[in-house]
Order: sequence, then structure tokens, then C-alpha cells
Amino acid sequence: MLKFKALLLDLDGTLLDTAPDFVTALNKLLVKHGRDELPESAIRNSVTNGSAGLIQDGFKIDAEHPNFESIRQEYLDLYFDNLAEKTTLFPGLKKVLVSCDAKVIPWGIVTNKPWKYSEAVLKQLNLLDDSSVVICPDHVKSPKPNPEALLLACSKLNIEPGDCLYIGDHCRDIDAGRAAGMATIAAGWGYIDERDNIGHWNADHVVLKSEDLHHLLFK
Repeated sequence: MLKFKALLLDLDGTLLDTAPDFVTALNKLLVKHGRDELPESAIRNSVTNGSAGLIQDGFKIDAEHPNFESIRQEYLDLYFDNLAEKTTLFPGLKKVLVSCDAKVIPWGIVTNKPWKYSEAVLKQLNLLDDSSVVICPDHVKSPKPNPEALLLACSKLNIEPGDCLYIGDHCRDIDAGRAAGMATIAAGWGYIDERDNIGHWNADHVVLKSEDLHHLLFK
């Protein structure tokens, strides 16, 4: 069992499997623009790079393309309308949150997902009121990998960073956690590019399956 006084998690790809709703929105947009739908396997790992990464991969255009921003906004509107249709907690994560509550260990979310979308999906999944803190890019000057958001979460929880544990599925999460002085866990079940080596992130722990997280934290 690890010793920690607060548990902080990234959102997309760590706490929530949001990819199916991202895929639905992107395929709706591709069809609208006369393009073929893509299989979920071709889109899933792009979720970690946000809407910009999804548009780049789906439409094969970069941010310099004159239509990029209008397409991205069109995509975000589609996503917002159905952002909790298929999204669920990853297997085993509900058990982790229940154990935190039972042991009076506050848990919260530190994400690069804007507040508008984070609030909406957490509210629809009945998680917003249960979380002790939710920090989004809207709340800080510099998002992850800068540690500012994690340090703000600690401040709001009134807990020292060294007593917090941060879990994420991207190297920027681990970089942010380490810079904040927290223990870190790399979420190997998340949206990780097949070319990325999770072992190179220098996380304190690596958990490949979400079902195994509870055992590391509480056994």
C-alpha cells in the first residue's frame, strides 16, 4: 500500500475512457465534410493531444491550414453535445474512488481539458460533486507539463505536494507531477502512442491495467 494523503488524476485516458465520444464526434464531422469514417483504433490514441490532434489526424491538415480553426470549433460543438454518451470510468477506477472516500482521502482531477467540457462530463457522470478539486487550464497561466495546476490543487486541498499522488497517461503528466514534488504513476491503460515508451517517463510506478491500480494503492 502506498502512503498518500490525496489522490490526483488526469481525466481523459486516466480516470475516464472518453475516446468513444471523441470518435463519434469526429466521424460525424468527417461524414459531414464528405470524408470516410475512421475506425476507433485509428483515432483513440490521438485523444491525448486534444481537439487539435484529432483534427490533424482526422483531416490530415495542420494548424496552419486556413480552415483548421473553423473545423476544430465545429468539432468541439459536436463533441459537447454528446460528450457523455459512451464515456465511462475505466475498469477498477470506481473501486479506487470508493476506497478513497472510505479512507477519507480526498481525490481530485488535474487536466488539460478545458473547464467547459470537464465540468459537463463530470456532472453527467455524477462525479463533479464527489471530487474534492478539479483544476483545468482555465484556472492557471501554464497547463501541464508545467506543475502550476498540480500545485494549485494541493493548495486548495491544503495538502503538501509531497503527500499527493498523481496519475496520468502522458509523459507531460509525469513531468508535471515530478516538477511539483509528487509521487507519480503512469497509467499504461490510457491513450498512449504505440511509439511512446512509458518506461522512459521516469514515473515512480507504472500500472498497465486499470484493474490493477487499486491493489497498488490500497493493498
